[in-house]
Amino acid sequence: MKKTTILLIGAGGQLGSELTQGLWKIYGQDNVIASDIKDATGILNKGRYEKFDVMQRDKLFDTLKKNNITQVYHLAALLSATGEKDPRWAWKLNMDSLLFVLEAALELKLHKVYWPSSIAAFGPTTPKQNTPQDTIMDPTTVYGITKLAGELWCEYYFRRYGVDVRSLRYPGLIGWKTPPGGGTTDYAVDIYFKALQEKKYECFLAADTYLPMMYMEDAVKATLNLMEAPAEKVKVRTSYNISSMSFCPAQIAATIKKHIPDFSITYKPDFRQAIADSWPKSIDDSAARKDWGWNHQFGLDEMTNDIVKNLKKELATSQ
Repeated sequence: MKKTTILLIGAGGQLGSELTQGLWKIYGQDNVIASDIKDATGILNKGRYEKFDVMQRDKLFDTLKKNNITQVYHLAALLSATGEKDPRWAWKLNMDSLLFVLEAALELKLHKVYWPSSIAAFGPTTPKQNTPQDTIMDPTTVYGITKLAGELWCEYYFRRYGVDVRSLRYPGLIGWKTPPGGGTTDYAVDIYFKALQEKKYECFLAADTYLPMMYMEDAVKATLNLMEAPAEKVKVRTSYNISSMSFCPAQIAATIKKHIPDFSITYKPDFRQAIADSWPKSIDDSAARKDWGWNHQFGLDEMTNDIVKNLKKELATSQ
């Protein structure tokens, strides 16, 4: 059997950089190739790196063959808020790149593919509380439309060709190691930076906008747990609901004030409010917990403690 060699596409983003480090721990730096359209920065310079554009199909196939890749994590995408500024390009980038990866998986007999979906695949008539695994999906953003279409393509390649594609519907992901990347839930990343640097934050969502969220550590853990699970335990081949907490801007501000008492928040909802209002407020992820043992580690207080502690150190050393 070929040894496991992994290509992670979109490694420069928030999730990509942290997932790369998680894969290093399991497979070693020599067996993981990070890639992005930009030059490697920060931590990614420590491992193997290929700069390429996933829209160049031939380059993708060459990279996979040249490095004897057995698994692909395909994370490159235009996110919800960014995608609304150029919907046709978001559709083309998000869909074509996934289809290139699925074609490659079939043709080159890759062992596994990981592709992320999102709560953006849900919409205004989806049940808002404890959104079920199987339910109405009527996304209103082009990002959400590409996620719903992508889930169906992943399932199609599994059912028709036996390609082992696995996926999670991420809630809002919160990390502190890289700046936000253009998502609707990015306020929950930005607020920590602003709290420590300026002690104030103007939020682009209303105070009581509840959304499902997850700390990046848990997102990485969930992704690796799913990918390491035996194939027969992966019963859902569209994408698994996954969750750990649900909160609104007023609640995250209150937890920050425990650490930074003079922190203040104001609210100025913009076009992202309508996007957030179309998404679930909380998620039922019982299928993931039952099928492959998903279990989260961080709630809002634990996450805030961890981020404030780490970001204080980070900002002190970068000044």
